[in-house]
Parts: sequence; C-alpha cells; structure tokens
Amino acid sequence: MSLPLVVLLPFLGAIAAPLFAQGGRTAIAIASSVPALIALAALYPHWPVLADGGVVRFHQDWLPAIGIAVSFRLDGLSLLFALLILVIGLLIILYARYYLKPKENVAKFYALLLCFKGAMLGIVMSGNLLLMLVFWELTSLVSFLLISFWTHKQDARRGARMALAVTGGGGLALLAGILLIGRMVGSYELDDVLAAGELIQGHALYPIALTLVLLGAFTKSAQFPFHFWLPHAMQAPTPVSAYLHSATMVKAGVFLMARLYPVLAGTEQWFYMVSFTGMATLLLGAYVAMFKHDLKGLLAHSTVSHLGLITLLFGMGTQLAAVAAVFHVINHATFKASLFMAAGIIDHETGTRDMRRINGLWRYMPHTATLAMVAASSMAGVPLLNGFLSKEMFFAESLALNLPGLWAWLPPIVATLAGIFAVAYSARFIHDVFFNGKPVDLPIYPPHEPPRYMKIPVEILVFACVMVGMFPAVSIGPLLYAAASATLGGDVPEYHLAVVHGFNLPLLMSFVAFFGGLLMYSQRQRFFDFHARFREIDEKAVFEAVVSRVSSVAHSLTGRIENGSLQRYLLLLLISVIAVTLAPLLDLGLFIGERGLSPVDAPTAIAAAVMILASVLTAVLHRERFYALTLLSVVGLIVALAFARFSAPDLAMTQLSVEVVTIVLLMLALYYMPSWTPLESRRSQRVRDVAIALLAGVGMTLVTLAMLTQPFSSISDFFLENSKPGGGGTNVVNVILVDFRGFDTLGEITVLAIAALGIYAMLKDTALTPPPGDGLGHPWTRDAHPLMLKQIARPMLPLALLVSVFIFLRGHNLPGGGFIAGLITSVALILQYIASGMVWTQARIAVKYHNVIGVGLVFAVIAGAGSLAFGYPFLTSTFGYITWPVVGTFEVASAMVFDLGVYLTVIGATLLALVSIGRLSPHSAIKPKREGT
Repeated sequence: MSLPLVVLLPFLGAIAAPLFAQGGRTAIAIASSVPALIALAALYPHWPVLADGGVVRFHQDWLPAIGIAVSFRLDGLSLLFALLILVIGLLIILYARYYLKPKENVAKFYALLLCFKGAMLGIVMSGNLLLMLVFWELTSLVSFLLISFWTHKQDARRGARMALAVTGGGGLALLAGILLIGRMVGSYELDDVLAAGELIQGHALYPIALTLVLLGAFTKSAQFPFHFWLPHAMQAPTPVSAYLHSATMVKAGVFLMARLYPVLAGTEQWFYMVSFTGMATLLLGAYVAMFKHDLKGLLAHSTVSHLGLITLLFGMGTQLAAVAAVFHVINHATFKASLFMAAGIIDHETGTRDMRRINGLWRYMPHTATLAMVAASSMAGVPLLNGFLSKEMFFAESLALNLPGLWAWLPPIVATLAGIFAVAYSARFIHDVFFNGKPVDLPIYPPHEPPRYMKIPVEILVFACVMVGMFPAVSIGPLLYAAASATLGGDVPEYHLAVVHGFNLPLLMSFVAFFGGLLMYSQRQRFFDFHARFREIDEKAVFEAVVSRVSSVAHSLTGRIENGSLQRYLLLLLISVIAVTLAPLLDLGLFIGERGLSPVDAPTAIAAAVMILASVLTAVLHRERFYALTLLSVVGLIVALAFARFSAPDLAMTQLSVEVVTIVLLMLALYYMPSWTPLESRRSQRVRDVAIALLAGVGMTLVTLAMLTQPFSSISDFFLENSKPGGGGTNVVNVILVDFRGFDTLGEITVLAIAALGIYAMLKDTALTPPPGDGLGHPWTRDAHPLMLKQIARPMLPLALLVSVFIFLRGHNLPGGGFIAGLITSVALILQYIASGMVWTQARIAVKYHNVIGVGLVFAVIAGAGSLAFGYPFLTSTFGYITWPVVGTFEVASAMVFDLGVYLTVIGATLLALVSIGRLSPHSAIKPKREGT
C-alpha cells in the first residue's frame, strides 16, 4: 500500500498546504515539504529489494475487462526518478520560499507544484500503461498552469500555450501507440509488456507503435523538431524552470524511452529514429545556446542539447550506452537544477538576466558565483565533477559504435563537437556573468548575496556534483546499478565508475573538447559575427502563425458548414450517414431473414398507426409549436406503452417519467418564444427534405427488418443467468445499471450533473421578457397559480414521495430503481413549483440542488471505491440477507448505495435545470397571496 500512498501524498498536500497560507510563506513551505518527506520515508524500506534487482508491486483491478488497473510498480529505474522528483522538489520548495514575492499567490503556486510532483511520481511508478498515460497528460495540464503562473505576462501565456499544444499533441500520439502495444500484447500491465519484447518487435504493427510512442517521448523531452517549446517555457518563474524543465517534466520522455527500452530497442528503426533525432537535438541546442544573451535562454538551449545527448545514448542501442544515458540523467538533473536556481538568484538580486549587463558579479556575490561556476564546470565536463564522468562514457560509446565505412566517424565527431560547444557556452556563463568588467545599468544596484537559506538548495546540488565526480562508486554506484538493471531488463554489462581510466581516446576527446571550447569562446566575436549573417528564426512567431492559419482554415470550413440552421445540420448529418453506410449495407443484403415477420395484432397495429400519425403531424405542424409539442408527447406516450406491451416495465416507467419532465422543460422554453415559426424553407427545399427523410427512414426500416429477422445470439442470456447470483437482484435492468454496467451509469449521471450545472451557469444572470400573450393575441391569465391546481398538487406530494420511495426500495428485484424514483420525485416537486410558484415552494423546500447533485455523485463514487478497499474492482457490488424481528428476512445489497447516488443526482440535476428556466418567468418572483385572504 506504500506505493499508491507515495503517489497520492503530493495531491493530498496540494489540498492541505494552501490552508497554511495565512501563516505566511514559511508555514506553507513547511507544509508543502511534509508529503515529500513522508514519501521518502515510505520508499526507504524498499531499497534492499530494489538493490538486488527486485521489483515492488501494488495491483488493484479497476476495469479488468478493458485492461485498466490501479497498478504501481517500483524498480531501480522508477526509484531513481522518484528520488530526483522528491529530493529536488524539496529543494525547490525551500528555494521558492525566498524567490516568490509576498504579494504573489503563494498558495496557488505550491498547490500546483505539489500536483505536478504527484503527476510525475504517477508516471514513473505506474505499473499500467493506461494509468501512466493519465498522469502523463496531467503533467502537461499542470505545467501549463505553472508556466503561465505570471498571467500578467503575455510571453508566459504564449509559452504555456505552446508547451501544452506540443506536449498535448505528443500525448495523443502516445495514446495511440500504447493502445497498439496493448493490442499486440493483450495487456496494458507493464510486467506483461516488458516480457513481450520479441512479440512486439516481430509484430507488423511494431513500426507504427514505435513511431507513435517516440513522438510522445520526443515532444515531452523537447527533441528536434519539437525542441522549440522548451526555451519559450522559460517565461515561467525560475523555481518552475529549475524543477520542470531541468529535472522532471522534460525527463518524462527520456524516462519513457528507458522504461520501454527492453521492448522497443534493438531494431534498426529504433537506432535510426532515436539516435539521429538525439544527434540533431544535441548539436542544434548546443549551437544556439552559445549565442543566447538571456541567462535562462542559454540554460534552456543547453538543456535541449543535453536531452539530445541522453536520447542519442539510448538510440545507440548498446547496453553500456543505456547505462551512460541513465547516469547522465542523474548528473544533468543536479548541475542543471542548481544552475537554474543560481540564475534565479542573479535575476532576483540584479533585476535582469541579460548577460550583456550582469558583468563582474564575483565582487558582489562571491558565494553564489562559486556555486554557479562549479555547476557550470560540471555542465562543461570538467574533471572531478559528475558531468565529466558521464561525458567520458558518452565519448567511449560513440567510439564503440560499429558503423560501416565513413559513418563510423560521425558519432565521435558529433560528440566532440557538442563537447566543444558545451565548454564554450559554460565558459561564457562563467566569464560574462561573474567577470568581464563591471555591471551595466542594473535595475537593482548594487547587487548582493541572497538570503542564506535561498542558497542552501544550490549548495546541496553542487555538493552532489562534487561528491559524484570524486567518489562515484560510493556516492551513486548502487543506485545507478539498480536503475541500469531495471532499464536493461536483466544483467548489466561490466563498467567502472572511476575518476580517470587512464589515458585513452575518450580522455583525448575530452581534452580536445575542453581546449577547443576555450578557443571557441576566446574567438567568440568572430562566431557571433558569423551567426549574425543568418536570419534568426522566431519559433514563437512561427508557432503563432501556424496556429493562426489552422484557426483561420477551421473558421472558414466551419463558416461554410454552419449557418445557424439546425435544419441544415440535420440534413448534412443524414446525408453523411446515408453516403457512408449505403454501400456496406447493400453488400450485406437488406432482406427479410429466415425468422420471418412476427404477426401483428390489432392493439399493436393501432398503437403503431397512432404513433406514425402523430410523428407525421408533428413534422407537418412544426410551425405551430404548442400543437407540435402536444403531438410529440403522444409519440413518447406510445413508446412507453410499447415498452409495457413487450414486457419492459422499467423502460416504460422511465420513458413516461422522462416524457413528463421533457414536456415541462420544453413548455417552459417555449413560453419565451413565439407560438409559431415563420415559413423559411422554399418549396424545393421542402421537397428535398422529404426525399432525404424518406430515404433515411426506409433505409433504417430495411436495416431493422434485416437484423431482427436473422438468427442471432443475444447477450441477454448472460444477464438473465447472472443477475441473481452475481448481482443479488431479479430485476435484470436495475442490476445491469448498478452492477454490470455501473461505470456507464456513473458516467451518465456525471454528464447529467454537468449539463444541469451548465444550464444553471448560462441562465443565472439572464433576464428574459416573455410575450404578453399567446400567438393569437390573447393575454395570459392573471391567476398565475390557480387555486384548484394548488389544492390538488399539495396533497399529492407526500403520496408521490411515498411511491417514489417504494419504487426505489424494490428496484433491485422488481421494476423500479434509483433513476425512475428520482424522476418521480422530480415530477412531484415540479408540480409544486407549477402550482404554487417559486417563492412558496422554495420557502418550504430550502434545498440547494447543487448540493443534492454533489451528494449524489459522492454516494455513487463511495459505492464504487468501497469495493477497492476489499480488493475488488471498482463498482463491484455485494449482497447479503438480514433477519429482523417482525420484518423477517430481507436482502441488502451494496448497490443500493450506488442507486441512492443515482436517485439524488437525478433529482438535483432535473430540478436545477427546470428551476433555472422557471426562474426566468416574471411570475416566479411574485409572492403568492396567503391562503384565506
């Protein structure tokens, strides 16, 4: 149970931490740190198992029929990423305490940060691919809110939209890829997928699935050509950049490649797609970083470059390259997070990030300068720092690739060139910021060291860079081995973590990169002049132009299709259906099958004739709305009678109740509209519409005849056989709703609730003036609430409520249930509103229907989640028998709690919608006269 607790804790903290906002920034920072500390304590006992290559699992079925489970899985790889998320998250919380200004919405910031932390933990610890995808999308949504935290900045809003569009699009591709993998394997459980590597790679859908999964990973980790969103996300507050865009979110794509490495890697398609994408990203990011004047811009493009390096290592396809990639994930997170925080300190104390202005800060901020220079040296790959070790492994693997001919020189050349650029932009970071003369027109002058505790997170990360660089085997060796073992899915090749491995080609490449980078920086003006010859591409402008163009095309197409005419939309829909289905249906053969037609008795024929006549008259008299509505109600009544005629009493009662509610709703809506509709269609259009309606109607008739007269097997036998033993009820319809298809019902009542709340929100501040009379000019009656109607309606309320309770309680075994009972209660209460008015009724029924909806949904969810506590899938129901004195033995089913949720939600949603419309009437505000006066 500790694994779901680790994921859940940050979300609970996001709810609880803002409650401490009144205590100031320190109080909320401490409260926000508690979930991570508890999570670390919960992970610690699992280390012995993980160090030996073991896996810790938690599994709870959710919807097993479609492969969805609440499944968490902790191995060495997920532990490594969980530690990065939790530890760096703790440091960011402390850092943000001093970075954010008191006037800013600190509670919102910490709540979003904790939500993001929980989403990232969900990604790395999910044991089910579909569950992982949920957390994957959640990171995109929360990062959008974090990047745009400073909503007053247009660049922040645009950067957030760009990040959401790119990563969201990649998420859709990843969804398709995961669905294909699940289809190939027959399961979405990660254990099953990791064990099916040969099956997946030998499948015909492997190339498509690989491409889709890599699109998701590349967009998330800002790989070429999707790299452009990351630098523009730097408009976020620096704690966000340090956390999301160096240590966590951008590592999600890298994590996905590592997680699925045993399954997808090892093929030529993997090698070419991943390695060349990583190579292009590595060089492009390193080149652009050299010429950025914004401090965070330089760090952002260097992040893109290092993510390309990690991707290139995974793409090489060798085991040692994968180990080097995992090692560089650790090193990059430590030195880049510390560099971003150092950049935030500089911005915080100088008021700018322009490296052309922040010169000579060594004399003002020596402590911060020392920390930043050590971290930048690690980024450059200077010996005795952690960046040097993983860079050496990268150089060694680039030499070990066995490519044919001259291609063998490409990886070492690219690696060395990228190393040269890394040294050059790191040297620029150090020299231009901390030396290189004096500051130029700083907004805050003179700058000084930040508060003491603001530097502690940077000190801890820089200390980690030094410790890993000097004592790698002791400081990081066991964790790296466990993570590498989980990544490779088996034995780990022999490797040595040492400061120096003697003089060899990788060390020579390091020397070339180091001195070549210093030489490049010394000749930087020439490189700047060379770079200035080329027109710089504004990715933001290109993205906005593409979005604008797509939006323009969409508006143009929409304008051609939509003209505000519902008639036209229905016409297009019917034509589309006819065009798409006509040819396949003709191939099937639309004829009466072997079973033949059933005999038609007189009552059935009369009812059918009445329904057909009412339907035709509804269409003919549609301009006279009251008559059309009356005829439409006749159609609904005949349908209800048909259900009763063919032994479907539950459907009959539901149909009848729905008809009453719908007619009242339509009557209220029509009250504000003219009683007749002007003639707008030309004669030719009416002929066309009749022809299309006949074609569609005849087509559906033939399809229905062909299907119902063919031999077929129905799933009804399953429900009939399992209704009593499986659901504890003899009313099959109700058992299906609250047990077999309970998840569908939960979705339906949720949609019903959302629709009611939408109606309320739209009409809350709406004021409408109804017509003074009917279409013939007759004024409305002055007696808004007739005496006879009131006298009849009020005694009927308790009787109707009693019937409603009776229908509810018997619904599991006899016709009825929560949905029907809710509609009956709604009709009874609606009658009181109609008879006595809004003021009189609400004075006696002081209930907020929003709360009724909420309580109903809570009951439904509790009924579903309760089964999880006993180890059963979501919404699994149980039943038993209780014996009471006098009453005797009777059945009690847990599904009744779910049915109660349905009952309350239906009542709340129905009455909220109808009362919202009824409140628009001027009579609703009239206080009725006291009886007897």
